[in-house]
Amino acid sequence: MSEALSSAERLRYSRHLLIPTVGEAGQLRLKNASVLLIGVGALGSPAALYLAAAGVGRLGLIDADSVEASNLQRQILHTESSVGKPKLESAAARLRDVNPHVQIDLHSGRFNPENALEIAGKYDILVDGSDNFPTRFLTNDTAFFLRKPLVYGAIHRFEGQAAVFAPHLGGPCYRCLLPQLPEANSVPNCQEAGVLGVLPGIIGSIQAMESLKLLLEIGTVPLGRLTVYDALGSTFRHLNLARDPLCRLCGDHPDITTIANTETSATPLCDSHQQKPMQSITTTQLRELLGGNFTGLLIDVREPDEHAVARIEGSRLIPLKSLPGILDELPRDRDIYVHCKSGMRSSKAVRMLIDRGFTRVKNVHGGIDAWLEMERGL
Repeated sequence: MSEALSSAERLRYSRHLLIPTVGEAGQLRLKNASVLLIGVGALGSPAALYLAAAGVGRLGLIDADSVEASNLQRQILHTESSVGKPKLESAAARLRDVNPHVQIDLHSGRFNPENALEIAGKYDILVDGSDNFPTRFLTNDTAFFLRKPLVYGAIHRFEGQAAVFAPHLGGPCYRCLLPQLPEANSVPNCQEAGVLGVLPGIIGSIQAMESLKLLLEIGTVPLGRLTVYDALGSTFRHLNLARDPLCRLCGDHPDITTIANTETSATPLCDSHQQKPMQSITTTQLRELLGGNFTGLLIDVREPDEHAVARIEGSRLIPLKSLPGILDELPRDRDIYVHCKSGMRSSKAVRMLIDRGFTRVKNVHGGIDAWLEMERGL
């Protein structure tokens, strides 16, 4: 633990030192603090930039994606020269340039029930920059069991939300706001609905602000309050959230005792547990199958431009939007494996096939991102 600021740090943070409620003691507190950012995309970008600039001593970044051109409209950590590179690599380079005094920890891969407790246990605060419900449930449950504050954010087109969930501090948890996964396809994701690029900058900045307040122990932590920003109406609303005594996690009689549960283990498409079960296969298992006497059908539901950049040998390209029109042409007497970029679109495709009576179909977990990561490790 550092016990003093260097002369270079005093100069860098001089405007903080002038604030009575921060001062040198507060800046030293930030220097000795740590924050885990789950996702360094739209929300994680502004949050990470401001936390690094503020002098939070250690930032943990977890992300499994690579930078795409379509990210640049809102993910301000990354630049044109970063396209094609892992987001962690791009983010780390930018943050070190913003503040070389900050330690950057990189956690490659996806935040999942197998690694969540081990990774998150090393940090003081969790900042959720994810874009799907299962990960939001996972960050919430992980923070609850580790008794750490979760700084939540979400965006959709022109509207954003932010909150701090911390039952150990007397507030509700995310499950008090959303008790269970939405029905499949009831909520469009960012790829389907879109988002105005500046919106995550506003919400991510709020997440950074609440994180700094928590670390500095200043101001009022908005426990039990959801901040909703409407960009088109230029308004902020605050909705009161009470702890739900019936909450399955933080309620009076909880039945969730582990972070591996129905919601956190679901696919990113928020499949209802009442739907027919969806089977999946890892990229390692797929590689073993393809290396043997493979008689199945491997379908790639990405777009042609994505397929041209990287593909799995032997796969058949059928973009997701084209799949409904050729379902009757697909074999029902062969195993069918479906992949996309990360598993979201392929999950939709598998669900579509299951609903049409296909029984020998599996989703390739992690998609081609996981496949390429696996190949790099060989």
